[in-house]
Amino acid sequence: MNFSVWAPNADKVLIRVDGKDHEMTRVVDTWLTTLRPGHGTDYCYVVDGEALPDPRSRWQPNGVHEPSRVYEHTFAWTDQHWTGRALPGGVIYELHIGTFTAAGTFDAAIGKLDHLADLGVTHVEVMPVNSFDGVDGWGYDGVLWGAVHEPYGGPDGFKRFVDACHDRGLAVLLDVVYNHLGPSGAYLDRFGPYFAGRNDWGPGLNLDGPGSDAVRAYVIDNALSWLRDFHVDGLRLDAVHALNDRSAVHLLEQLAIEVDALSARVRRPLTLIAESDLNDARLVTAREGGGTGLHAQWSDDLHHCLHVALTGETDGYYADFPGMLHATLENVFHHAGTWSSFRGRKHGKPVDKHLIPGHRFLGYLQNHDQIGNRAIGDRLTATVPPERLLAAAAIVFGSPYTPMIFMGEEWAARTPWQFFASFPDPELAEAVRTGRRREFARHGWGESDVPDPMDPATVERSRLRWSELDENASFHETYRALIALRRDHPDLADPRLDQFFVESSNSCFVLFRGDLRVIANLGPEPYRYVPASEVVFASPSVSFSPSDMAVVVPPDSFAVVR
Repeated sequence: MNFSVWAPNADKVLIRVDGKDHEMTRVVDTWLTTLRPGHGTDYCYVVDGEALPDPRSRWQPNGVHEPSRVYEHTFAWTDQHWTGRALPGGVIYELHIGTFTAAGTFDAAIGKLDHLADLGVTHVEVMPVNSFDGVDGWGYDGVLWGAVHEPYGGPDGFKRFVDACHDRGLAVLLDVVYNHLGPSGAYLDRFGPYFAGRNDWGPGLNLDGPGSDAVRAYVIDNALSWLRDFHVDGLRLDAVHALNDRSAVHLLEQLAIEVDALSARVRRPLTLIAESDLNDARLVTAREGGGTGLHAQWSDDLHHCLHVALTGETDGYYADFPGMLHATLENVFHHAGTWSSFRGRKHGKPVDKHLIPGHRFLGYLQNHDQIGNRAIGDRLTATVPPERLLAAAAIVFGSPYTPMIFMGEEWAARTPWQFFASFPDPELAEAVRTGRRREFARHGWGESDVPDPMDPATVERSRLRWSELDENASFHETYRALIALRRDHPDLADPRLDQFFVESSNSCFVLFRGDLRVIANLGPEPYRYVPASEVVFASPSVSFSPSDMAVVVPPDSFAVVR
């Protein structure tokens, strides 16, 4: 392993290996050494007298403020025959390693992979696993993007997890955060002009200013390493709308080009999924068509419409979504050049349904953001009856979009998913605690009502209780059956948006899927549908009269009919 570090502004850089300093030689803006410490050796860089971890560290066993450790990619992989999974036709399962199991480790999560394979999911989307300060956190406060969080099991633990997923036919998508760095341990600016301003979450990267070529390479190399060295099958790119880049070739387009090239080399599909609030399908339009070339993006408008239809909530950013489920199902975005009261301006752009397939948009009832960014992190199960949730799930799994499930959703988990962190610095911890409570005080929540994000009990409340799986077995079996229907009936996974139609009446929705109809009644009255020759799958309360070919779907129920 050759050691070099980009530090154009430094007057002197040393490398400290096992406590002993060694000179480095400057070549243009990069500092080099001929030392080759072996696997497991601790080292750091001393930049103008300040000892700092390696910005490209692969291993931080003692935390983000301490020396890095040499890590060689010599893992004994067993997935040589893994050919990957393309996203079209897939079902994604989002999970957080720290709260997916009681132990909160990769090895413990491996013990639950058979459950995911049996459920029928195809892609496991893992929330960020890069190093952050503290033991517990969501992962979006990472500062050393190439090092795997040690409390989860470190780099070898993550490789064991990926290897085990592939053994069960599960692709792995990794959530990565390139739009900002966390508030503790973000030392990149000590090395060079990595930062350019701040966004809502922290310092943003210099992607288009002087010195930005090296910064962009830092991001691209990190992304490729996860895909190449850790055998990850795709990346979920956090909040790409916060990537400020005015270059002729945007960072995301450059990343798409590089990932396509890597895909050809490793001979398996590699997927890039964006989280974006821009409501612009150019992100998922092929580069040949003038787009960025990403493979999919989250679709919050559909989530908001479903949430409002299920709960009746119209506060905050939900204000524009009552009665918009029908149109959003058909058109992907509600805000497509329409007025957004939340933003105070027009927002979004229509999707060309003849050009863009539906599998490039993720559809979901819940995700970590939409639960965790609520004051008390309450899931839909806290307010919505199970039968009603299953009717909404039928819409998600019956749509042309790529379905995504948040961990525990498949059994109607009652555990909340709350915001938590564990920064050791008491001043930072108090600032996070105070900021969280102040944010929700503006919406009428008292301080005692908002969970303390620094309290270990907040993490414990957010851990899945797997005992609920047996308690809610019928709910789980319905999710499993809906996923199987999507797999066994190609019409339900057909991504062609120009072939997808919806009818609605009094909050009952009928999705036209080839010769199948998905009927989901979220309204107050029974819905009678004719003609139906067969009920393929339905809620227990649904009745069918073959003689007059009529299906009656009561409130809070669903039916898939032919």
